[in-house]
Amino acid sequence: MENSGAVSKERAIKLFGSPEIESFEVGTTKGLQQIHAHLFGGLYSFAGEIRLKNISKDDFRFANSLFLKDVLVKIDTMPEETYEQIITKYAEMNIAHPFMEGNGRSMRIWLDLILKKNLKKCVDWSRVDKSDYLSAMIRSHINDLEIRELLRGSLTDKIDDREVYMKGIEQSYYYEEADLYKEN
Repeated sequence: MENSGAVSKERAIKLFGSPEIESFEVGTTKGLQQIHAHLFGGLYSFAGEIRLKNISKDDFRFANSLFLKDVLVKIDTMPEETYEQIITKYAEMNIAHPFMEGNGRSMRIWLDLILKKNLKKCVDWSRVDKSDYLSAMIRSHINDLEIRELLRGSLTDKIDDREVYMKGIEQSYYYEEADLYKEN
């Protein structure tokens, strides 16, 4: 849905400094659902809802829908006091992939909110190469070292900088290609 991408991107842009972004729970599944519902509400019938079907991408099966709620409860309890813990939590949420569509765009905002709250940092996504990022995320289910080090090099303390945020949204949407998910 090309139009849904433009609409959700506009919603993401408008989040900067908004009361909505301040109201989202940080570091929880509920907070991720709030982000997803905000970005995709009215565009997808499942906006903000945990998926009930199994999905895969490029021969990788994300968390089985039968166990997804239990997995998400475990992710919610993961610590997020250090950069390493936060990236591990991010990688685990990527493996869970709780929504039918829109996971990456929602999770990158979710990650930045965690980093901002706990470390007073965020990722300057405009400094993260698309190919490097996608490759590191694919391998993060085996080991999150690559994605951790890739993102570490792009951390900034400019957490309230509108330009950093806007470039980040541009890059986040650039990462997304035609949907290659399959129901299993």
